[in-house]
Amino acid sequence: MTRKTKTVDPRAHSRLVTEGVAQTPARAMLRAVGYVDGDFDKVSVGVATTWSNITPCNVHLDGLAAAAASAVDGAGGKSRIFNTITVSDGISMGSPGMRFSLVSREVIADSIETVVGAQGFDGVVAIGGCDKNMPGCMMALARLDRPAVFVYGGTIRPGAQRRDIVSVFEAIGGHANGSVSDAQLHEVEATAIPGAGSCGGMYTANTMASAIEALGMSLPNSSAQEAVSQNKLDDCKRAGAAVLGLVKAGIKPSDILTRKAFENAITVVIALAGSTNAVLHLLAIAQAAGVKLSLDDFTRIGKKVPVLADLKPSGKYLMSELIDIGGIQPLMKRLLKAGLLHGDCLTVTGKTVAQNLKSVKDYPAGQSIVRNFKNPIKKDSHLVVLYGNLAEEGAVAKITGKEGLRFEGTARCFDSEEQSLQAILDGTVGAGDVVVIRYEGPKGGPGMREMLSPTGAIMGKGLGDKVALITDGRFSGGSHGFVVGHVSPEAAVGGPLALVHDGDKIVIDAQHRTLDLKVSAAELKRRRAKWVAPRASVTKGVLAKYAREVSSASLGAVTDVVATASKKAKKTSR
Repeated sequence: MTRKTKTVDPRAHSRLVTEGVAQTPARAMLRAVGYVDGDFDKVSVGVATTWSNITPCNVHLDGLAAAAASAVDGAGGKSRIFNTITVSDGISMGSPGMRFSLVSREVIADSIETVVGAQGFDGVVAIGGCDKNMPGCMMALARLDRPAVFVYGGTIRPGAQRRDIVSVFEAIGGHANGSVSDAQLHEVEATAIPGAGSCGGMYTANTMASAIEALGMSLPNSSAQEAVSQNKLDDCKRAGAAVLGLVKAGIKPSDILTRKAFENAITVVIALAGSTNAVLHLLAIAQAAGVKLSLDDFTRIGKKVPVLADLKPSGKYLMSELIDIGGIQPLMKRLLKAGLLHGDCLTVTGKTVAQNLKSVKDYPAGQSIVRNFKNPIKKDSHLVVLYGNLAEEGAVAKITGKEGLRFEGTARCFDSEEQSLQAILDGTVGAGDVVVIRYEGPKGGPGMREMLSPTGAIMGKGLGDKVALITDGRFSGGSHGFVVGHVSPEAAVGGPLALVHDGDKIVIDAQHRTLDLKVSAAELKRRRAKWVAPRASVTKGVLAKYAREVSSASLGAVTDVVATASKKAKKTSR
């Protein structure tokens, strides 16, 4: 660590659990899990892992947690490992189970906060490897505000012929139009995902890992290491030692998670052509950290930051190929030199962003994965926040420019993802259609399902440049094409999306950042008078509780605050 920011008591939290006669029962319990006399005087560090064998993203995290815990102990602390849940988006995608995905982010955040608070840990290492457990970990660390390091579980290696999970979803569309045989579909299924690690493109997991590194909450290069590698094990060991340094220096997440840090994260996500889910998750993490962040910040920053990385799903390359040329650190150094990053932000190394990047070498000559500023893939952000009479509180589009910048088409409405997928596969949806999928928002789903199955089918059927899709749900990081999600207010609360009829004209304009239904205000008023809210699909359990508590997607779809979606003037966003 390069500086000690304040006089601190390194055992401020564990002391309350383990010291004094009154805490004799606590010490007795701890002896049963391996404590000896000297351990009670050590800094107590919780190692939170999202391990399970439910999904390849997390199947290896138990080994990574053990490495981090061993490093904590070796550095003079006392570690304890605990687990939290995870769910698999890739497995639940396209099914009712996907409703639980975004819900799991809140459960994970709540559970980590609960365990750390109850057990009196002085510091935390959190290890995540999938779309929702990563922001869930970060939300918990922000709420707790105890010295902490996040470790990314790492990306998967490419499958045969550079395949990944999106290859499988798009093969389904190819199968539907006859270009992929039964045998070929099975071969794709059997070879696309060869082992442990998160989905291999710049999808949500790799996007959020990169964003968290840019925030300063993980060690340099943590986002750019394969899941099964010595580099990833070493990352865990360094994190275990680093958290002890943070505890002793009194450096907490609130010292790192500043507004400037979130601006850095947004900048890196844009340069990498990252997932639309980053918008939802960064808003949620900022809310947990008490940092003011809004959709309009993505627009403001996006006007000056170009898309530079040619990564899947819209591009050519996989995360493992970016790793081979140096990961995101050289990109961050380029952004810093261009004046697009705040170099004075503190990180978990105890150094600033600029200090961390000082000795980083540039990408090797001749590489084509990350372009220079003179030849960007897109001169401004691919994450386009849209407003209009269909999105009074905003919507988020992923427009790389390859799809075009404007789409005008005819609405074809579906009240669920399943209905839309069937219509795409059977040929009902055709060129010139704007697929409208509604009642899939945070409250309406409930749970705001991802729409990788419909978008994958559209691409697989060769309709990627002929069909647009808008929804109050969200998208997998693997989705690409002319797609708009997070439409707010959502249909279930009477948002304008509920009033669209088949045959209506819809215009999506990425240049002017608008999403409009070409129907008169008088006609919309007439339709609204006739609209009846659908009956809740669930009335008990976690989904019902989530539907009651969740905020608008425009605020990050969080559940720990009572929030009213802001109806900002469109002039601030256009």
